[in-house]
Order: sequence, then structure tokens, then C-alpha cells
Amino acid sequence: MDTRESIVSLIAQLNADILGQEALIEQLVLALLADGHVLLESLPGLAKTRTVKSLAQCLDATMSRIQFTPDLLPSDLTGSEVLHYADGVQSLQFEPGPLFGNLILADEINRAPAKVQSALLEVMEERQITVAGHSHRMPDLFMVLATQNPIEQEGTYPLPEAQMDRFLVKVVLDYPSHDRECDILRLVRSEQHAAVSGHSRQLPPIAADTVLAARRDIAGVFVSPKIDQYIVSLVQATRPEFAPDGELRGWLSTGASPRGAIALDRAARAHAWLHEQPHVTPENVRAVALPVLRHRLRLSYDAVVDRVSETQVVTRLLDRVAIPA
Repeated sequence: MDTRESIVSLIAQLNADILGQEALIEQLVLALLADGHVLLESLPGLAKTRTVKSLAQCLDATMSRIQFTPDLLPSDLTGSEVLHYADGVQSLQFEPGPLFGNLILADEINRAPAKVQSALLEVMEERQITVAGHSHRMPDLFMVLATQNPIEQEGTYPLPEAQMDRFLVKVVLDYPSHDRECDILRLVRSEQHAAVSGHSRQLPPIAADTVLAARRDIAGVFVSPKIDQYIVSLVQATRPEFAPDGELRGWLSTGASPRGAIALDRAARAHAWLHEQPHVTPENVRAVALPVLRHRLRLSYDAVVDRVSETQVVTRLLDRVAIPA
């Protein structure tokens, strides 16, 4: 089984565990291939945590779950130096925190204060943690998957724009269809029966080296100058001064930074590679534009009053920005 077949098998395993969320799973795997982080947003009970757990089980990787609460401290994430006493000698030794893993589930990330959220900034961007003047590298396979609930605002701290920009994609989950919800009932019932009978299904996990090999292949996917111009045009159109029409200009307060263009390029190359394309096409860019760009926009007061969503803005931008021939 080659690298791409292994990744397709991973997607199939996840779709078997998480029913009715095919778009979520593809975007999650694309972020994994593009070496990016994911922000999952949905109402309670839509399988955010289950999805991350299933991904960890399907990969030969370690998972750390951090339940974010208002009393959390930065050292609870990063670890700290602890005084040790051995053979009559005292010494400070670093004890790593839960951030030292492959897949980091930051559950309800917006329930922790800004000081704790800022502790994630360095590790998400630089892939290292600095404690007491010493830097500690993260493993090559490192991914933060954060969840947040959009309706429970009491006792929460909105994520700052600088941190939102560190997430490659923001995935918004919706309710499954009626038939899929019936399938979910049967799936959970069968899992409970398998657990009681001791016949739970356990497929061999995919090695982390497979993901790293896929990333090397994705780095070689060709991107033409016209696609570069299309990506930059889309990102610039998110900024009020470059908005393609007056209504969009009125909806936008601030737009995506150059980091948004870089993220769009990485995600589009991963999408092209996953679909066995030797080069990136406009369709690849359009397929990933919504999850890559929507959390990088800041809407104006008028847009909020009119209940215009980031999804509507990005969808309209895709209709307005010319597609290269």
C-alpha cells in the first residue's frame, strides 16, 4: 500500500467511525497533511471529541486531551521545572506538560483566560516551548485540534485574532440528516455490544512516517503563477479596501493576512495531492477556501446587525473573484 492509499484508508476508517461528517473528516485530514492546526466549532454532541479520538486511534500517535477551564495555568500546558533531590544533590529538572504529544485535543479552548491561550501561540507557530529560558522541540507529527461551543458565551474568553490566525482551518459542524442519525444510533449500539462481548474492531494504525512521507510529496505538487495570483486575489478581496463590490466592503472590518495566503496554498496543494492531481487547479483552491479563510475575517458592525456570517462572505468572494483561465 503506497502513501496515498494509506491516507485514503485513514479517511475510510474515520468515515466508518464518524457518520454523517464526511466534509469534516476530509478537512481534518487535509489539515493533517498540510501540517496545520484545526479549530472545530459546533453545538454540543456533534462528535467533535469523538472525531479527534478516532483520528488518534487510526494513527500510530500519542494523544493528549486538555480540558480548558478558567482556573488553568500556562504551566499546566507547557510543564515546568521541578526541584529534585537525589544523592544529596538538588537540581531543577523539566517535567513536560500535556502539550508534548502528537495530537493535542484542546477541549473548549475558549473557556481558558487569555494568558493560557497565549501559551499556545509559540507552540502552534514555532513547534517549540520555552520554559525557564530553555526551548523544547515538539515531535515532527504535531497537531492542535481545538474545540469550542458557539452558543455558550457565559464564562468564555473569545480567542484573539493572533491565535485564530494560527489555525489552518476552522471547521463548523452541523446536524446530520435523519437517516444518518438513525445510522449513528445503530453504530453506537453495535460498539456497546462489541465492548461488552470483547470483540471490538481494532485495525492496524497508520504509522506517523506515512503522514510525514505524504507531506514530502505534497511539498512537490506544482503550483502555477496563475494559481498564485488567484490565491492572492482571494485573500486581498477579504480586505475592505480591495473588496470586489460595495456590499462586501460594508460587511468587512479587517481581512486575512499573508498567513492566510500561505495557508490557502498549503491546503490547496494537499487537496490536489489527495485527489491524485499533479498540480493545483482553481477547483482545489475553491474547495478549501471556506475553512481556510472564514475565521480570518472580522465582520463589521453592520454585518453583525444584519446577521451576515463569515461563510456568506467567503461564498460571495468566491463568486466575485475571477477564476484564472
